[in-house]
Amino acid sequence: MQQYQLFRFSVAPMMDWTDRHCRIVHRLLSRRARLYTEMVTAQAVVRGDRHRLIGFDDVEHPVALQLGGNNPALLAQAARIGADFGYDEINLNCGCPSDRVQGGAFGACLMREPQLVADCVAAMKAAVSIPVTVKCRIGVDDQDPEAALDALTAAVRAAGVDALVVHARKAWLQGLSPKENREIPPLDYERTYRLKAANPDLIVSLNGGIRQPREWLPHLAHLDGVMLGREAYQNPEVLLAVDPLLFGEDAPAADAFDMLEALEPYIAAHLERGGRLHAFTRHLVGLFPGRRGSRLFRRHLAEHCVAASAGLAELRAAIAHVEREARPGIAAE
Repeated sequence: MQQYQLFRFSVAPMMDWTDRHCRIVHRLLSRRARLYTEMVTAQAVVRGDRHRLIGFDDVEHPVALQLGGNNPALLAQAARIGADFGYDEINLNCGCPSDRVQGGAFGACLMREPQLVADCVAAMKAAVSIPVTVKCRIGVDDQDPEAALDALTAAVRAAGVDALVVHARKAWLQGLSPKENREIPPLDYERTYRLKAANPDLIVSLNGGIRQPREWLPHLAHLDGVMLGREAYQNPEVLLAVDPLLFGEDAPAADAFDMLEALEPYIAAHLERGGRLHAFTRHLVGLFPGRRGSRLFRRHLAEHCVAASAGLAELRAAIAHVEREARPGIAAE
């Protein structure tokens, strides 16, 4: 049961968004949410600047490293490096439809090659003792989602996969952009429910189109977990609902103002290392939705927090534009 709880709520890996600074913001809003890195190719982890690419702060736990690739040996090596860095999970991307990923023959393309995915999972499982998971679609292009998802699931189960995260829509590899692939193919939550019903001992989490807290619990009646994507980034305060609603625990912050106070030491340390304020503030634009002064807050971030010389004073000035209000009711959301 404890293992299932680990995957009850997570924030999706999102390219150019869920970097280490974003993940600290999210962690200060929820102790329990499982966080994911942006996708990093196995080749980059093995041959690149590892500390720059996959370094993280201990506060981020539980945090998973998402890998991209299709070479079992290379993925195993990258997974071992990730485990040595201290990650809590290694996730294989079988859902990204971008042209760059297609050019490397991984991501969503792997939905067509379930045995290769299984070989990759088996190699990573042999290399690490932490969970190895797969994030996938229900199919690509003209695949039948019933057959395609069943074939992938059977293959990775045989390889020992620890959990499956299903973005409940197809990916169209030609004719749609990555953004359109997140919006246009219709969602099919029922397909994911059927997958779990047919594999009751496999951890299955759902991704795609999930937003407000009132939407989480109905899915959890059928599945083991939900994974929030853009909503967690564009409206980070939604994460304040995770710990109380799903785990019966207090949120780590009373509101966004409290979170920003807790964030200051991390920003200060980043600035002392020569980093820029914008590395953090670009992830704060979605705070304070609908509150008086939120537009001025966003404008101040854009105009004053991007300069190389910007510091905590500029962030505090931005926050001062927003009127503090009573915390909205979490359960009602």
